[in-house]
Amino acid sequence: MNVMNSAELKLIPVVLCGGSGTRLWPLSRRLMPKQFMALPQGSLFSMALARLAGLQAEDMIVACNAEYRFSVAEGIRRSGLDRRRCSILLEPEARDTAPAIALAAQHALSKSGGGLLLILPSDHIIKNREEFQRLVGVAAPAARDGALVTFGIVPRSPETGYGYIRKGEALLEGVFQAAEFREKPDADEANVWFESGRYYWNSGMFLFDAQVYLDALGRFAPEVYAACRAAYERSQHEPDFIRIDKEAFSRSPKISIDYAVMEKTDRAVVVPAAIDWSDVGSWESLGRFFEHDERKNAFVGDVVFQDAENNVAYSSKRLVSVLGVDNCLVVETPDTILVADKTRSQEIKNLVADLEQQRREEVEAGSKVFRPWGSYERVDADEGFQVKRIIVNPGQSLSLQSHRHRSEHWVVVRGRARVTLDDKVFFLEAGQSTYISAGTRHRLENPDDEPLFIVEVQCGSYLGEDDIKRFADDYGRTEGA
Repeated sequence: MNVMNSAELKLIPVVLCGGSGTRLWPLSRRLMPKQFMALPQGSLFSMALARLAGLQAEDMIVACNAEYRFSVAEGIRRSGLDRRRCSILLEPEARDTAPAIALAAQHALSKSGGGLLLILPSDHIIKNREEFQRLVGVAAPAARDGALVTFGIVPRSPETGYGYIRKGEALLEGVFQAAEFREKPDADEANVWFESGRYYWNSGMFLFDAQVYLDALGRFAPEVYAACRAAYERSQHEPDFIRIDKEAFSRSPKISIDYAVMEKTDRAVVVPAAIDWSDVGSWESLGRFFEHDERKNAFVGDVVFQDAENNVAYSSKRLVSVLGVDNCLVVETPDTILVADKTRSQEIKNLVADLEQQRREEVEAGSKVFRPWGSYERVDADEGFQVKRIIVNPGQSLSLQSHRHRSEHWVVVRGRARVTLDDKVFFLEAGQSTYISAGTRHRLENPDDEPLFIVEVQCGSYLGEDDIKRFADDYGRTEGA
């Protein structure tokens, strides 16, 4: 089937930011999943954005959970992309990839009249960016002609942790019919498929016309289509985000694009991709991209090995020393330390489930939290007090607010602060401080072109982030800090 005006369809990358933050805990958390983790090369999300450079895509869509919106906005800001061309769709809850892509397709049609959607998970690593971008060009003619293209990773080994795609007859140069989608195999099946040379790992990356996808979704998964169409039509468009209607979106079944469309359509095609790809599904796979020593120890940060080999170690700040052990995983973060058998790293999600049952706050978020104005990091806390390190981005400001249960003391460490205390407005330079008593209306602003760093000491009977009353806010928020 030929798509009308197919030659005019522009490329619109769609970056999917889902995840539960369990498999790479404690570096990833529920509110800070793996695509936002701090890695030497930058976050996985920043790498996904960097892969878009050179694709000649004018607009971009990010579909993410509403709780990740500030991390997404900060990642886009740091990437240097034109924020005006980046639409951020906020999903009120996770419903898997088929609904998320449906929202993106609806938005592309509404904003741009459609286009070729390049679907990219934000938590993958692709080392061969040039080849990936070349393959997008290989796939584009088929997508313009109405095909639903998926990129199949040329396997490096007979893996049992991935779904597979079997290729059929050749349709165009480098493009094949997707003859069959298969679930994760056992070891014997994986060996047979690997030796055949006709099977590829299912990457979760796609290229297709927005309208073609919605038509297929309406045919094969009408409940998903109807719920997502209603949810988008009822969405609220804010200056920085598009909030999808919760009530309508919750009616969508939770289903992947593979189950909803790709396994049912006769328009599925596959483009084989040898791009040094990983979905970073475990600490063992992530360790492939760390620095290595001569004894095959993978590491990030201040790590010392002695009489040890085949280990993976991550240090965020403190010295990590590994002595006399093999095949271990050691992860240090400001609030947590994990020690595990490296070969059992897939079981970390079970450990996290147990911690959730115990209602441990370390499952929810790390010590650093992103906000639209910058970020804060909890440095210390005990009964009746906590200390935060706050960074306010250039030209940004916190809301005008007050607290019932706590007082605050601000010390400027670097930069210059504009401070509002009730009716007084004044500036603080590095080394200067001010005190904010409970009930005082106050605001912190960064009027300059460099980041503002302050240390905040909170004292009071209750220090929760919900002890806040807003009087004015630049970001239209009604909750959180």
